[in-house]
Order: sequence, then structure tokens, then C-alpha cells
Amino acid sequence: MPVKLEPLKVSCTSADCGSNLHCFRKSRDMAENDEGKCRYCHADLVDWPRVRRRDLLDVKFTFNALKMELIRHHFWHRDIDEKAVNHALRKGRVVLGAAIAKRLQQSVGAANPFRDGFQTPYSGNVIYYAQHAVAACCRKCIEYWHGIPQGRELTTAELDYLAALIDLYVGERLPELPQQPMKVPVLRRR
Repeated sequence: MPVKLEPLKVSCTSADCGSNLHCFRKSRDMAENDEGKCRYCHADLVDWPRVRRRDLLDVKFTFNALKMELIRHHFWHRDIDEKAVNHALRKGRVVLGAAIAKRLQQSVGAANPFRDGFQTPYSGNVIYYAQHAVAACCRKCIEYWHGIPQGRELTTAELDYLAALIDLYVGERLPELPQQPMKVPVLRRR
């Protein structure tokens, strides 16, 4: 009988500085000049102006920076659940691209999204994994990683940039995903 592992409890403020996995979200007691440093060990590891340029030609640098944060690293490396993989297979790359754009518009596109900070589930859809991995899960993460202020609607260019990051994540994590949708049997609960 296979051993059932407990889910790893990771949140946006988790860190494992000893493993070089940090949390760059500023805490209330951090000084203004500490912004962008790890909230626990104060390591200053990210070239924020470079990441916040939102340059898709420099996406490898951006992805490497994202992977230094524990929550992002977790979503870059954890196994994608079967339901999420099957969902992606049913859509294929072409339809999934449209689903990414729709999901971003609905979940983070508004000036003040409903339940901001809690609107992106952790499993069940590869887009959710990608949103957490590329810091497009809520407006607070979008602001501190991508430099896009909260309190206003995202522009088409900003939404396109975030969608491109998600699409690149999907391409990296599910490289065998076909372009066109395919039939996949529905998982039955046991």
C-alpha cells in the first residue's frame, strides 16, 4: 500500500533561508530600505529593477529570481496533480491560451479583485500552479514582483505579459502538452 504524504504547508510568507529559499514580501516591521530583501534573513538577492522591466526577452532571469522565493519554488517543482494535467490535455495549448487570458482577467484584472489574496486555488488546474509560480496569483504578489500597482485595472499589455509568463511556465512544466485538445477519461472518485 502506497504511503500517503502530508501536503507541504507553504504560504506566501514561508521561507527556508538555510536552503536559499526566501520570502521577499515586506513585513510591517521592515524598514523602507529593506524592501525587496528577505523578510527573515534580509538577503538582498533579486535585481528588482531588472525583474520589474517585464521583459520577455529576459524571462530566464525573471524565472530564476522567482525560484529563489520558497512559495514560487514550491510551485515550480511540485508535481502537478492528475486532475490539472487532464484538464490541460482536454484543452491543449491553443485553448489553454484563451483560458489563461480569461482566468487572469477574472481573478486579478480588476482594480480590487474579489477576495484578493485568496482567489487562486493551489491545485486542480495548471493555470493555478502557474499563477503562484510566476507571482500572478493576487495583486499584492503582482505588485511586489512585477511592479504593477494595486488599486487600478491591469492594462492589456500587463495582462498579456502575465499570460505569457504563465504560458512559458506551462511549456516548461508540461512540455508534451499537445497543441490541440484531446479526449481524456474523467477521473472517478473512489
